[in-house]
Amino acid sequence: MSSQREPVGAPPAPTEEEADDAPDALECRQWEAEIGEHGQRIDRVLAARLPALSRAWLQNLIGQGALRLNASVCQKPAHKLRVGDRIEIELRPTAQASAFVPEPMALQPLYEDAHLLVLDKPVGLVVHPAAGHWGGTLLNGLLAHHAGATMLPRAGIVHRLDKDTSGLMVVAKTQACFDALVRQIALRQVHRVYLALVHGAWRHGPEHAIEQPIGRDPRQRLRMAVLGPEHSGAKPALTHVRPLAVGSQSSLLGCKLHTGRTHQIRVHLAWSGHALVADPLYGGPPALGLQRQALHAHQLALRHPHSGQWMHWHCPAPPDLMQALEAAGLHYNPKPLWALDTEPVATDDD
Repeated sequence: MSSQREPVGAPPAPTEEEADDAPDALECRQWEAEIGEHGQRIDRVLAARLPALSRAWLQNLIGQGALRLNASVCQKPAHKLRVGDRIEIELRPTAQASAFVPEPMALQPLYEDAHLLVLDKPVGLVVHPAAGHWGGTLLNGLLAHHAGATMLPRAGIVHRLDKDTSGLMVVAKTQACFDALVRQIALRQVHRVYLALVHGAWRHGPEHAIEQPIGRDPRQRLRMAVLGPEHSGAKPALTHVRPLAVGSQSSLLGCKLHTGRTHQIRVHLAWSGHALVADPLYGGPPALGLQRQALHAHQLALRHPHSGQWMHWHCPAPPDLMQALEAAGLHYNPKPLWALDTEPVATDDD
């Protein structure tokens, strides 16, 4: 994998004021790149040329194919311009644009400095706007939390948790930090450990590695699945599992990610015969009073992109998961599950 990665996922769109100013009918702007724009990213040049619109909203348009460079569609916001390049962009109105607005909310920071924010995401909070959830997301809250978020891809979000997964997330507050964190995650240099409450008595021993490739389920596109080698879309995935408490009907597990595939823990545990409690997408019915998937991001460790310091955090299980463990008769120790004092060796996340 290349050492430079494009931001993953859709970028954030404009602030509320910019959304109000966004064109409501198709409008075309065009010009030729000047000497002062030579070697600059095309999204930065567009933001400078069109100051009424945010760079994030313009990135969104680029991703939709609204930009032509020398008469050819260009969908790379990071493309570097040359003197004389002919630029043409259609300022298309988008329904999504009005959703990316600042919304003050009570974030739960565990650590924050000028470069990054580590927070405890509550159950039910959607991380990024999407169909059905155009407002009230973490991204909206970040846009209100600090002014610099409007200039960052996805408001600084470098990884996601599912709506019904609680726990630790790291968010960048500067472009340099964003780029560094994306790279650390891509090279598997970030430790992530989860608590998982699953159905059944764990039967795979005290230390268990699940190394099975994951890809889109060909039978149900909303799901991911463990796939065989005949499926070209399958990507390597590795999860280490430690049983923390085992009962006759359910078990509490610690799960350490070594790769970061979509729904990786949910898929791997279901494949191993131990679906998460209250995760019907992967075969885990509600139980023990839980109505959301029993998964919590418990530990996080990474190298601070600015100071170079190795840092780690842990976040105890939230009340609903604690109540479920008590109902199951499972003992829970809120201390960190894994010693995360050393940085993992960099490997490519492909």
